[in-house]
Amino acid sequence: MILLTGATGFLGHHLVPHLVGLGYPLRAVVRPSSDTQFLQKHGVELAYADDITDEAALTLACTGCDQVIHAAGLFRFWGEPEEFWQTNAGGTTAVLQACKAAAKQHSIQRFIHISTIAVVGKPPTNRPIDENTRCNPLEPYQQSKLAAETHVLAAHAQDGLPAIVLRPGAFYGPWGRYAFNRLFFEEPLKGWRIKVDNGRHITFPVFVPDVVQGVELALRNGRPGQIYNICGESLEHNRVNTIVNDLAGIGHWRLNFPTWMVLLLARSWTALSKVTGREPFYPINMAPYVFQDWHVTYQKAADELGFQPTPFAEGARQTLEWYWQQGLLKRP
Repeated sequence: MILLTGATGFLGHHLVPHLVGLGYPLRAVVRPSSDTQFLQKHGVELAYADDITDEAALTLACTGCDQVIHAAGLFRFWGEPEEFWQTNAGGTTAVLQACKAAAKQHSIQRFIHISTIAVVGKPPTNRPIDENTRCNPLEPYQQSKLAAETHVLAAHAQDGLPAIVLRPGAFYGPWGRYAFNRLFFEEPLKGWRIKVDNGRHITFPVFVPDVVQGVELALRNGRPGQIYNICGESLEHNRVNTIVNDLAGIGHWRLNFPTWMVLLLARSWTALSKVTGREPFYPINMAPYVFQDWHVTYQKAADELGFQPTPFAEGARQTLEWYWQQGLLKRP
């Protein structure tokens, strides 16, 4: 039995049907208020917890499970720092404690923790990001996720938990409406044709079904105590834009904005959000992802796990098809 957290999220919409299709029995930790129709449709057993820090409920959920996939987390470009720390770091600590308590009766054979390449914070300028790159997280999401994976690796070193950390890139694909999907798919197809710094910065997309591939491979082949980057090819913004434009049948023209102008707007919007209580259109915490060059290598995952990412053009095609089928974007 696999215990899964984060089952109702972006990754969960891809991971659940894939694991069920492979024959894995699943138990998902969900809030009582969660919409679980999708999970029930796939025959997933439900375990209820008020939130991801509910250690007592998590311990009960762990009972009888020999594998755990911890995918629950809070990812936004805006929010109160304590919310990120409570969910990402505190939630991970609670799941680890639950596993430790449950292991007294039933041993955990694999613990897969979904982290993020973004924990690096400020990418190096002279070499690609690999699993040994020094981490200097810049904002609460990155900081809390690094703390979480540090707790996971400590549980491996100190308690023998067979834990594996997966660091995906920037998610894109069907069922996503935020971050990469919004910036590179929704905005241009809705007429918001802009680029920053002439589109020369490098981004690090990963097709969400490829993260699912990484999880499956880690369950089979991953070495406990190891970190694996799960990412596609790093691409210049211009290259991403060109591929999406061609697939969507829209023009290539973009209005260029220099860094200083976008940062000024982002700071102003973020300051205004303290009054409105609503996430700004471009939060300032988005800056590290947009104005830095994320050259990432997934060679370790390829060599040790057998990981092979989907070419971006194919992932983008499937993403656009989903938008059109859902009626969220107009097919040209």
